[in-house]
Amino acid sequence: MKPVVINSPSIANCNLLDLKEDLENLVKGGCKFVHIDLMDGHYVPNLFFPIRIISDVKRAYPDITVDLHLMVTNPIDYVERCAEAGADYFSFHCDSTNFAIRTIDQIVKHGMKPGVVINPSQSVDVIRPYIDLVDMVTLMAVEPGFAGQRFMERTVARTLELSKLRKASGKDFLINIDGAINYPNLVPCIKNGANVIVTGIFTIFQQPEGIIGACRHFDSEVKRAFREGLTEGAY
Repeated sequence: MKPVVINSPSIANCNLLDLKEDLENLVKGGCKFVHIDLMDGHYVPNLFFPIRIISDVKRAYPDITVDLHLMVTNPIDYVERCAEAGADYFSFHCDSTNFAIRTIDQIVKHGMKPGVVINPSQSVDVIRPYIDLVDMVTLMAVEPGFAGQRFMERTVARTLELSKLRKASGKDFLINIDGAINYPNLVPCIKNGANVIVTGIFTIFQQPEGIIGACRHFDSEVKRAFREGLTEGAY
């Protein structure tokens, strides 16, 4: 895999009354991905976004890639509806189902790219049984379910551990870092092989330079990480 970094802003960080304006500014800022969370109140103690948000976003911005993250029990129950709504990536938690491979098969069958999510308390090795079947692996840098938590510093080392596992496997899945990423941790994660960064209130939203300026700041930090050099084993 060639080094690549994608800004995937989480629209859960938008003020919902300003969602349209925020999406416009993300597009103007050069974002090609948006991250959408679906929560069912069972897998995590929170409820968020109806499936309809996917189709609404795709209808308004057909060229945007929807990076969908399901924090739900029995994710296979959502595959068909999310595909019909237009999701591009469909990522589910490893421990949310006993039938991960069956779920992955259904995701692919319905034309989406499968991803799995690893919680902070899980080893990165949990993905070994289906490492050859996924297009994305997400490392949670916070416990799933709520915004506003602090970034777990151990995620930086876990990113490199996952990168080395990717390299050893010979696969090209994207490594996605999700949860409270800030600039002190962004560059080390990139240097350790992270490809997709779920950005939020510490990088893109609620920043003094506004969303467009914050997107440009993100891009400049990505360039700095590449200038400084990638960690051995990251790719």
